[in-house]
Amino acid sequence: MQQQTFREAILNRRVLICVFTGFTSGLPLYMLIQLVPGWLRMEGVGLAEIGFFSLIGIPYTWKFLWSPIMDRYTLPFLGRRRGWMLVTQLALAASIAAMGYLKPELSIWSVAYLAAAVAFFSASQDIVLDAYRRELLPEIELGIGNAVHIQAYRLAGLVPGSLAFILSDFLPWHFVFVVVAAFMSVGILLTLSIAEPSRDPRAPRTIEEAIIEPFREFINRAGIRPALLTLAFLFFYKLGDNMATALQTPFFVDLGFTGIQIGTVAKFASLTAAIVGGLVGGIVMVKLSINRALWLFGFVQIVSILGFALLAEVGANPWMLGVAVAFEYLGVGLGAAALTAFIAKSTNPAFAATQFALFSALIAVPRTLANAITGVLVEQMGWTGFFLLCTALAVPGMLLLLKVAPWNEETAQ
Repeated sequence: MQQQTFREAILNRRVLICVFTGFTSGLPLYMLIQLVPGWLRMEGVGLAEIGFFSLIGIPYTWKFLWSPIMDRYTLPFLGRRRGWMLVTQLALAASIAAMGYLKPELSIWSVAYLAAAVAFFSASQDIVLDAYRRELLPEIELGIGNAVHIQAYRLAGLVPGSLAFILSDFLPWHFVFVVVAAFMSVGILLTLSIAEPSRDPRAPRTIEEAIIEPFREFINRAGIRPALLTLAFLFFYKLGDNMATALQTPFFVDLGFTGIQIGTVAKFASLTAAIVGGLVGGIVMVKLSINRALWLFGFVQIVSILGFALLAEVGANPWMLGVAVAFEYLGVGLGAAALTAFIAKSTNPAFAATQFALFSALIAVPRTLANAITGVLVEQMGWTGFFLLCTALAVPGMLLLLKVAPWNEETAQ
């Protein structure tokens, strides 16, 4: 019976849906954190300015402010979740396509404004996709479902982080961005082909209920001190990792790699690692627990940061580039999968949109605020010193696991 349950937890339509939610959620984010920085660097924009560009990700850190609206109100088509999904996906396709028609050398602020709009639509899409996934997956499938979602999320980065740079050596930038925008059709087709989740809870009766009850339920369920420790853990667990990858593409450019090398060696090396990470991550969380996965994957995540420090010392070696990127995608992907499963487990399905938005926003805070100074840090410390600092900043999140997710406490079951 246990083996049958294990197979059913991996091979079903719900997990397949998570593949497509991950892809359509990851595409706009990686466009912002990989394609846009690389594009700006190739257009001659300085590292400090590119670093401050991470502030356009502020909507990811404040999305819980408007998530109650998406929880409370249902659009007059497709249902409570799918209606919002379609609106945000159409807005993303249009805004991404428009990005390439801007000229950074003429008006960097125009690029910043449009990138902020992409971040807002992307964060809004994440709100409803996370809520849909939490309502779709039963408890036993939270680990594998979120692992698959995260790996598809990361695989989506191959479009703006690999295909786009390969095309940029042959095509003008406006056409490159249109191609990237066309991949949002994956999400649009998903939205039109699926049904509302069968476990969709009752919508809040008032906007006040939609705002207050998710926070009240979380504090009452956990207690104030455990709730604060959980929030601190969500902030620190991926702090070092997020900072280390903030300027990944400009790092490759500065080492002397060409656009084709970045698009092939650097990005496609991540493909195998991401697939392996998804399979290993999902199986570990089904077989062991989400807690133990957080410990195991967290250590791999820390060591993977050191791979970039080594690459900074070796220089423009394509083989070392492939190894470092593959290990990074394995470690970071595993850590993200376990953390997302932990968030889902900590979320009450009745308040999925707002609670998931709050928890995932805390993960985005370091990516947005701390990453804003990464360009300055690199210019002061150099690439090697910067990556060593990122490794040290990953330690506090691991220490918080002692209180939030002890090794022997089976919170996943």
